[in-house]
Amino acid sequence: MKTFVPKDPGADRNWFVIDADGLPLGRLGVKIANVLRGKNKPIFSHHVDTGDFVVVVNAEKVKLTGNKEEQKTYESYTGYRGGLREVKASAVRERHPDRIIKAAVKGMLPKNNLSRQIFRRLKVYAGDVHPHEAQNPSTITL
Repeated sequence: MKTFVPKDPGADRNWFVIDADGLPLGRLGVKIANVLRGKNKPIFSHHVDTGDFVVVVNAEKVKLTGNKEEQKTYESYTGYRGGLREVKASAVRERHPDRIIKAAVKGMLPKNNLSRQIFRRLKVYAGDVHPHEAQNPSTITL
């Protein structure tokens, strides 16, 4: 018996829409990361990209539990000495609500070249309107 090796589906990837309204950030991020990697499929393999596209709507309504709204910080480094920037989650939600979900999902993916390709298939929108209706996405309820 030979070992089955899945092929990259290419243009035959499915599209899924997830409504983030009122869902906890961590639980939502796990579901998104699993669909992006293809772990919900029986042909999943670590070294082959078998995942699907994920469109997340209502990113500004995602729930942060506990005191994370004021205590959680996002760090970025400018490249200069003393250039460490820290921004609270509440400030990130006001300016760029999509970055909260993107940061959570990116942290849950493996750190390699394959995950950087996978991450490009994540589309996050602050409101409930998205421009991907032509792909006929199906809805995932969490």
